[in-house]
Amino acid sequence: MATSSFVDLRMWQQAHRFVLEMYNLTANYPKHELFSLVSQFRRASISIPANIAEGYKRLSKTEKLRFFNIAQASLEECRYYIILSKDLKYTDNNDSEKLNQLLEETSKSLNNYCEKLLIDKNVK
Repeated sequence: MATSSFVDLRMWQQAHRFVLEMYNLTANYPKHELFSLVSQFRRASISIPANIAEGYKRLSKTEKLRFFNIAQASLEECRYYIILSKDLKYTDNNDSEKLNQLLEETSKSLNNYCEKLLIDKNVK
């Protein structure tokens, strides 16, 4: 877990890739969704790497885990927006699958990091 910055964390890198992909995809959503689904989707997706970054600098294990849990909750919110986007026919199966794969990779990395954090007796 020795890193010099949150950008060195694989979970943050994966979350950031997800945000970039999601921005590219939502740029093509209907204009009437700009202040509803697009806004909500973007807000939730940005929350994932932002909370990972904020949690990274927290000193206590409890605070770190709280921010990582918020990131995981935002990740789940994005899972719903992917389903909704597909059901509304704003995305196709390939786009949805690509976003879901990025989310799944991020989720696994985030869960693994949290598990290691819980086991590490040196972090309070």
